[in-house]
Amino acid sequence: MTAADTSAVPPLAGATQAADDPGVRAWIVTGMLVVFMMINFADKAVFGLAADEIRADLGLSATDFGLANSAFFLLFSVAAVVVGLLADRVSLKRLLLVMALLWSVAQVPAALGGGLAVLIGTRVVLGAAEGPAFPVAQQAALSWFPNDRRNLPGALVTLGVTLGVITAAPGLTWVIQNHGWRSALWVVAGVGLVWAAAWFVCGADGRYRDTEAGTAPDAASAPAPGPAPAKSRAWPAYRRVFASRTWIGTTLAYFTSYWCVALMLVWLPSYLKNGLGHSPATAGTLVALPWALGAVVLLGQAALTGWLMRRGVASRWARGRVGAGLLFLGALCFLAVPAADGTAAKTALLIAGCGLGGSFATVAITTVAELAPAARRGGALGTMNAVVTTGGLIAPTLVGRMVDSQGTSGYQNAVVLSAVLLLLGAVVAFALIDPARDAARTSA
Repeated sequence: MTAADTSAVPPLAGATQAADDPGVRAWIVTGMLVVFMMINFADKAVFGLAADEIRADLGLSATDFGLANSAFFLLFSVAAVVVGLLADRVSLKRLLLVMALLWSVAQVPAALGGGLAVLIGTRVVLGAAEGPAFPVAQQAALSWFPNDRRNLPGALVTLGVTLGVITAAPGLTWVIQNHGWRSALWVVAGVGLVWAAAWFVCGADGRYRDTEAGTAPDAASAPAPGPAPAKSRAWPAYRRVFASRTWIGTTLAYFTSYWCVALMLVWLPSYLKNGLGHSPATAGTLVALPWALGAVVLLGQAALTGWLMRRGVASRWARGRVGAGLLFLGALCFLAVPAADGTAAKTALLIAGCGLGGSFATVAITTVAELAPAARRGGALGTMNAVVTTGGLIAPTLVGRMVDSQGTSGYQNAVVLSAVLLLLGAVVAFALIDPARDAARTSA
């Protein structure tokens, strides 16, 4: 398949195929998107894994290192909005291909050499290239499935985040310790290029890309064969989607969850080593555990949500309340860290809090996909992601300053701050999320 084939529907996804059977091609594409997200988060995780080595090599304070990581998110949000809007009009296959190529190129300057300025510059470029990755990958995966079957593929793509860290953490830690942190950048750049080549051959857009058949909560049949829907149909303005209580509540709750993700990516390895006294090798293993727990939570949430929705439970419960519960449990674990006695107990609670608190992404994506009509979905997802990832812009620098001013206790105080945010997120998700209600109001 060539780039010219990106908008064509492959035979396995033909109009005659039953809607409850997405087909083998749908799962192949979903699998590739899982790998896409694995590479995406390996790119992000490498700096956290090499935090001490980078700081020692370049003579950076914790604040300087936090600033370099925050720079990653400088254009991250802007790119998420721009490309999210573009995703409503341009082939998703092409967008994903360009992003993967840019990731690899962006790693090269820092891999070759340079100091803090090069570090910051390359992180800005990498952030701009990776900003739209998650919403566009989710949009691409969900375009192959009807609404009541989107929880599993959505969870699997989100699971790519977890698998990226789980698989990357031990391997990249070994590369960093034995060959230096710049060698690790060459590794992730090469893997990105390999994925881009495979996607160029195998990637494609799904059959629900430009139809509402996949968005109605009670969708039960495939689109009927025949001419495409008229392009003149009036779609609701983006502002009506953004003004809905569901979009606002989902975005705010997801922001608190992403704050935890940013904390895990940038400062969790250092906290495990410098705050809790684990060796570098042990920390390299432990850092994967919250992501592994998150994977279990994601799959459990997807199964529970799908089971509830297939039995007619409203999505405000199946998605909103379930998501609120995850944030609440994560907050409780974080709040218990200061009171825990001993390193083992603190480590276990920290891992549990990160795994639970950072697992809201699939709830957020599938909720907004249900809320927004097909022609507005890319912009709705991209803008949500832009707002949410400002947490990544703020958290690394703020925690770096806390560590510089408070010493190792700054790590623990950062965990307490995260707990407060997660509690707020849980309340907002419980009170505001109701996609079925707001989808009807938005389309009225």
